[in-house]
Amino acid sequence: MKQDNAMTTPFVDQYDSLKPELPGSALPWMTALRDRAMDAFSASGLPTQRRESWKYTNLRNLTQLELDGQSLAPRPVSIDRAPSLLPDGSAYRIVFVNGDFRADLSDLADLPAGAVIGGVAALSEDEPECVERLLAQHKGIEDQPLVALNTALMRDGLLLQLDAGCKLERVLEVIHVNSAQNGVFAHNARNLISLGAGSEATILEHHLGLDDSAYYINAANDVTLDEDATLRHYRIQAEGKNAVHTSTTNGELAGNSFYDGYTLSVGAALSRNETKMNLTAEGANCHLNGGYLMRSQQHCDTTTVVEHLAPQTSCREVFKGVLDGRSRGVFQGRIVVRPNAQQTDGHQLNKVLLLTDTAEINAKPELEIYADDVKCSHGCSAGEVDHDALFYLRSRGLSETSAKALLIQAFLAESVSEIGAVELQDLFLEKISDWLAV
Repeated sequence: MKQDNAMTTPFVDQYDSLKPELPGSALPWMTALRDRAMDAFSASGLPTQRRESWKYTNLRNLTQLELDGQSLAPRPVSIDRAPSLLPDGSAYRIVFVNGDFRADLSDLADLPAGAVIGGVAALSEDEPECVERLLAQHKGIEDQPLVALNTALMRDGLLLQLDAGCKLERVLEVIHVNSAQNGVFAHNARNLISLGAGSEATILEHHLGLDDSAYYINAANDVTLDEDATLRHYRIQAEGKNAVHTSTTNGELAGNSFYDGYTLSVGAALSRNETKMNLTAEGANCHLNGGYLMRSQQHCDTTTVVEHLAPQTSCREVFKGVLDGRSRGVFQGRIVVRPNAQQTDGHQLNKVLLLTDTAEINAKPELEIYADDVKCSHGCSAGEVDHDALFYLRSRGLSETSAKALLIQAFLAESVSEIGAVELQDLFLEKISDWLAV
């Protein structure tokens, strides 16, 4: 039964006409998967604030985009160079422009044996068994409406598969460039990431808006780490100021695997980064860290759920935010320790600087513990810039603007220091400096 939801209607009504042109339309299993996903999405609709996990975030911005059938089809943009964050030749590079893979802007030469990197759309034709297997590894269609929508309408995205023992010696830079210069659009990017036993990779993912046009990005990431695998996954969300960006990451971590994640959010009118990690075997470890800087009336939602399903698993979360103007931040962090997950070690911290009286933060840290031999903690605080520290810096000759910027940088540096790939920390600090300079 379809929900009476004006925001949901365009996606549901246009599905049948869009389906024949979607990647993998000739594959029966893909068509069946898309149909099941659209049925689930149609039944639930886009998430509203009636859902507890969406209590503080309203997707009403989508109604202002006035999406229609044309908006859900590809909108090509002509660019001859991708705005890279790393020097040429220093990293593998895969580029998507308005959701479509651009081989001419990518650099995937000299991949090591055992590595498959490419666009999901092309690989669903060339290696359909691989795509089918990776999509089947994760659930979420029934209880995650945005993942269901993504599954039904996904067109392209990163596919990274490493065989056991394979290690990417260079960073894999994933660049998503978006612009609605040819009209409002919405697209659903799907990243499929699977690392075999003992394999290792570093991903630097960049979502960039070329202008201030309005569009909607609904991304979904499936991450599977086998035993002893290590994934360092760092993201910068810098969409245009009128865009809406939602991202859902679902991870399955095997024994002694390690996921090191960091997300810096500085763009979009409304953004939500939701991460759910299942630590399924002894020794699994994840770090979910990030920073967000919002001004004007921007809204940024960070929601995490870490499920400890086995003994001796661990997680660490450090998120720091800076809110200016009438901006609003949301932090919802939930650590769940199941009955057999003894000797779990979980830590969660969220701190926010409010630069104005009109900025707002809604924080909801949760510990849900069903085991008795655990070490878990959470902390949450919000406040102003330290006036004593500001006075001290000004007494040393700094202007108020420079002094405040220095204190903000120092405040956010703690979260940036959590990035395991130390060589990339300066890049994130530069992005913070760029935001402060505007």
